Amino acid sequence: MDYYDVEKHSGALDSPLSPLEKRPTIIDDSGAVAGETFEYGNGYYARLQRLAGRFNIEQRGIERVPESERTDDGFRALLNVSTMWLSANLVVSSFAIGVLAKSLFYLGFVDAVLVVLFFNLLSILPVCFFSTFGPRFGLRQMVLSRFWFGWWGVKLICVFNVLACIGWSAVNSIVGAQLINAVNNDVPGFAGIIIIAVCTFIVCLFGYKVVHAYEFWSWIPTLIIFLIVLGEFAHSGAFVNLPMSVGTSELGGVLSFGATVFGFGTGWTSYAADYTVYQPATQSRRKVFLWTWLGLIIPLLFCEMLGVAIMTATDINNGDNIYQAGYDQSAVGGLLAAVLFPPLGNFGKFCLVILALSIVANNCPNIYSVALTVQVLGRWTQQVPRFVWTFVGTCVYIAIAIPGYSHFEEVLQNFMNFIGYWLAIYEGISLTEHFVFKRGFSGYVPGHYDQPSKLPPGIAAIAAFCCGVAGMVVGMSQVWWVGPIAQHAGAPPYGGDVGFELGFAFATVSYLGLRTVELRYFGR
Repeated sequence: MDYYDVEKHSGALDSPLSPLEKRPTIIDDSGAVAGETFEYGNGYYARLQRLAGRFNIEQRGIERVPESERTDDGFRALLNVSTMWLSANLVVSSFAIGVLAKSLFYLGFVDAVLVVLFFNLLSILPVCFFSTFGPRFGLRQMVLSRFWFGWWGVKLICVFNVLACIGWSAVNSIVGAQLINAVNNDVPGFAGIIIIAVCTFIVCLFGYKVVHAYEFWSWIPTLIIFLIVLGEFAHSGAFVNLPMSVGTSELGGVLSFGATVFGFGTGWTSYAADYTVYQPATQSRRKVFLWTWLGLIIPLLFCEMLGVAIMTATDINNGDNIYQAGYDQSAVGGLLAAVLFPPLGNFGKFCLVILALSIVANNCPNIYSVALTVQVLGRWTQQVPRFVWTFVGTCVYIAIAIPGYSHFEEVLQNFMNFIGYWLAIYEGISLTEHFVFKRGFSGYVPGHYDQPSKLPPGIAAIAAFCCGVAGMVVGMSQVWWVGPIAQHAGAPPYGGDVGFELGFAFATVSYLGLRTVELRYFGR
């Protein structure tokens, strides 16, 4: 087997590495591309990659996956993408979103369930759509974003995505730590956070195939325990079906809770394609979309509605409400403990530990993708192997989660809204570029992904992003700021949050005009 320099043979290879990377490609005896080698040379990068190779750690970062390496095929590939999102969302974090309906927005059961249903149906559509880009191009989501935001503009998007990945991981680990604390009060919050973080790092360290293998099975024990929770709660007779409320106060709560639900579901958009890049280009886009949709909608609806129902039980006025007492003691973890501990005893504690460890499945996509996102920030970051950035990201979110442990609800609400805001703007620009200006998949030249001079300038995208931020500001409703439009979307003083809707609208409309001008001037 011989080594060939990519720069000399880039025209003949199916999916060559960038000439700027100057790493050789392996060509087998028949002349077919067998893949790139990341171990060539004696620099620190090559030495680290050789170390990774000894332990079967994924060496590829944001480099385009050649067709010869896309072996995730057949029905198992569709199951992989579906179970990926099933495991990542069938977790306590999803349950915690449902809890917020009453704890923060004071919604009754019926209206909260309707919000969960309709805002989830809306939020996951971009995730399903962008998942189809992975097989088509073999490129990660943030690399694909270069075709919409340009070489320089995408760096701003990457900064937001890094914050999202780190923030997701911190919020999720806090939920898991609360569960562990509910089982044993002697285990402090920081210890639970570290346990979850270490387990997540071990899975993500090995890369794409191990992440998929873990997610393929991890949903099973979690589903069993959630069914036990549902059964015990229903058997207790504690469910209180609050009537649907009316008026501006209710409208504001619906819109604000809807923004939170939307932010949680659509939060996977910015790394959707990362988990389908090893599927062949011949994979059916329709099937990828459908199986992704199934993997998302089922756990989101089930877990969030269960959270809504159990939190509703804190309204029972019997003088000794175990649900309210559990929630007051250990938030989400205490609420679940109130369902499981009295009837199940020690087995209930075992169930809570399993639910706490389910957070690993939710954090894996975040910590795997944060490393890929960092590599898009600059050429020097790409020269640091993916698994090194995985370690750095783990350390950072541990440092954030530990001090945020005691302020979980505020952290969760603010973070979910932040996710919904910026991703709505991102989706407005990228979808407009794809459908209006590129007119579908035929408008892309995948080989241009690392050639700045052939990508859009990004001026229109960044300007439209700023317009989207303006829409977000006038529509957002937070404790520290209520926009002028949000003030009229609900009762004073907080109104109703319409930030992500206006962010999407402002970004889309402005991009249509700005991109038209940019194309006429630059021609790309």
